[in-house]
Amino acid sequence: MDRYLSNKKAILIFLLPALLAYTVVLISPVLQTMYRSFFEWDGLGTAVFNGLDNYKEMFQDPLLMTSLRNGFIFSVVLVVFQIGLGTILALACADPRVKFRKLLKTAYFVPVILSVTVVCQLWIAMYDPTNGLINKLFQIMGISYQQNWLTSPTVSIVAIAFVNAWQFMGYQFSLLYAGVKSIPEQYYEAATIDGCSKWMAHRKVTLPLMKETFKFCFIIAITSGIGAFVQMLIMTNGGPGTSNYTLTFMIYRYAFLENKYGYASAISVLLVAISLVATMIINKVFDRKDD
Repeated sequence: MDRYLSNKKAILIFLLPALLAYTVVLISPVLQTMYRSFFEWDGLGTAVFNGLDNYKEMFQDPLLMTSLRNGFIFSVVLVVFQIGLGTILALACADPRVKFRKLLKTAYFVPVILSVTVVCQLWIAMYDPTNGLINKLFQIMGISYQQNWLTSPTVSIVAIAFVNAWQFMGYQFSLLYAGVKSIPEQYYEAATIDGCSKWMAHRKVTLPLMKETFKFCFIIAITSGIGAFVQMLIMTNGGPGTSNYTLTFMIYRYAFLENKYGYASAISVLLVAISLVATMIINKVFDRKDD
């Protein structure tokens, strides 16, 4: 093995195609976006250098705070639903005492393979204030609470985030379930001998040993929330008004509807920066537990 690892030329030859693909697909577009963010450009004409004007305009844009707030709310909903509920379901399905585990695992993952458009249209019908299933359920249960789920400036962002959380919870569930099943059974046997109950064993054994899995799941959930877009576009088109804007929706609006590609590039740089900072913070928080 050492003989193969010491051959630097062979390692470089095998890594080069992947490095080239990574540079062309990811690094090059990011660098071009950063470069374009310093220009006033409509996407077709000649770009005019304007320094930091795009960034100054961005931080004065009232849509920025709305987008940051919505990204935060979206991320919280994804974390609570996908990781919180996903962990509970993963622990339940890993328990041999639970019946129909294979059926449950399949049912949890089914929404992931559905089209986003189909899922959004399904939930639009369910959220309908007059004939929708959600309000009808409250009515059947004798609860007077009725809500305009997609037209309320305060409730709609949570309703949309829940759709995303519901559809992709199965993906997070599969990661969490794999993490649970990767823990050797001997650890649970030792915990049982020490007098731990089933759930105490999960708290003392399962959750600490799934740290790396949780780290990855948190990164996916939070960065997905920060960059949420498709559900807003399909379900409310960013409305009512601009109440459901996110950073990605701002990029879409300014780039493709107003042809302000330089300004949209500046917002893109901010989106990448926030995602990187969030990832670094998550890594730092989880790595600190090793100290």
